[in-house]
This record gives sequence, structure tokens and C-alpha cells, in this order.
Amino acid sequence: MATTTVLPASRTEADGSAVVRVLSYNIRSMHDDTAALARVIAACAPDLVLIQEAPRFFRWRKQLARLAAASGLVVLSGGATAAGPALLCSLRATVERTEDVLLPLTPGLHRRGFATAVVRFGGARLGVLSCHLSLQKDERYEQAGLLLDRLAGMGVDHTVAGGDINDTPDGRSFKRLAAELQDGWATAPWGGEYTSTPTDPKKRIDAVFAGRGVEVLGCGVPQGHSGVTEADLRAATDHLPVLAALRVPASS
Repeated sequence: MATTTVLPASRTEADGSAVVRVLSYNIRSMHDDTAALARVIAACAPDLVLIQEAPRFFRWRKQLARLAAASGLVVLSGGATAAGPALLCSLRATVERTEDVLLPLTPGLHRRGFATAVVRFGGARLGVLSCHLSLQKDERYEQAGLLLDRLAGMGVDHTVAGGDINDTPDGRSFKRLAAELQDGWATAPWGGEYTSTPTDPKKRIDAVFAGRGVEVLGCGVPQGHSGVTEADLRAATDHLPVLAALRVPASS
């Protein structure tokens, strides 16, 4: 467990920069306690939620919309159209554009994709990407490269990406991302470190990564965060979430 200081709240600075709270969360297709899931999300007071394993089948849009509403948020993009990753946001966000991206399919493996958007908070413009990388190591490494290419091609100065990396910090794919982006936990550790599994967390396979121009104010599992209970974290899904506070400079 790192620092237990209070994570900075969302705000817009006088110079147009913005403090933005970003939550990354694998929700296991909402097969667990959805009320607990919504309580965890709402207690984290995020501006953006980067979801993995959103519902993808029957009435998936309605399920995702219900989760967003129960959490005080709205659906931004993704879901089945991105093969699982999705984005939720608060009404604080001004949305410029969204795009759901399907990645090349390896025969015999699960389809993967990215949910992406460009949003504004005050004078700060931010490219956002949610991902769930492959369980297969070579495909995962290639997908990490595609993630970096996608962020670089978004046409924005500042970016954030997060998700279920299916790799630990000493793994090849995680290292590929951390070489180009700031690993939130490694940069400004806050809360808990390990994300899998909620009942006995021993691995950090979920992460929030920020572009180099973004200041990471704190990042980690919101254990001990006001309103987030251990019972809800265990009941909500089979991963622990990662919450980050980022200061995004005003766009030029």
C-alpha cells in the first residue's frame, strides 16, 4: 500500500489546465454484483471510466447505459462495437469525437479492440483509449504497439490509456507501453498496487498510462478511498480498479 493521502478532486485551473480523475476497470461483462460495481465507480468520482469486458451480447447497450446511469455518468463509446472496451464520462467532459477500433483477428483467439475518444475539460484536450490486451504473449506485444500508434495518431498533445494489460510490469508488453508512456502507479503510487484478484491480489495486470506531457498526481487501487468498501470491491467483479488523478495542461 502506497500513500493514503486524499487523491486530488476534479477541477479546472485558472490557466485552463484541468485535474481529471480516470478510472480503469475490468467489469467481467457485469456478471457479478452490479449494484456494488456502480457504488465503487460512483465513490471514485471519475471524469472518465475506461472499461474492459463491457457487455457484448443481448441488450448490451441497455446494460452499459444502466451502469452509467447508476454511477452518475453517461456512455461515451465502445462496448460490443470495440469487442469489449468501453468509455464512460461525466457531464464535465465536452466530447469532440469517438472511434471504436477492432484489432486484427488471430484465428482461434478472442477478438480485441480499443474504445477511443477525444474530449475537453476546460481548456485541456485529451485523447483517451481503453484496452484489453491479448492473453497470448506475441499478439499482446503487437497490440501494445498498435495502442501506441493509435495514441500517436489521435492528433492531440495529451493522452491517457488504460486497461487490462494481461501482463505484469516486468513483462515485454507492459514494458513496451511504459517505455513510451508514464506508468501511473510507478510514477505517483497511491492506494493499493495489485489488481488481480480482489480476494487475494498479488499481480498488477491493470494500469493507467499517461502521455509525457500529463502530470500524474496519484494512481492506484482505491482501497481505503472514501465510500469504497472491501466488500464491494470483492463483489463487483474479478479485478480491482485503478484510479488516477491527472493534471492535463491547457491545449495550445
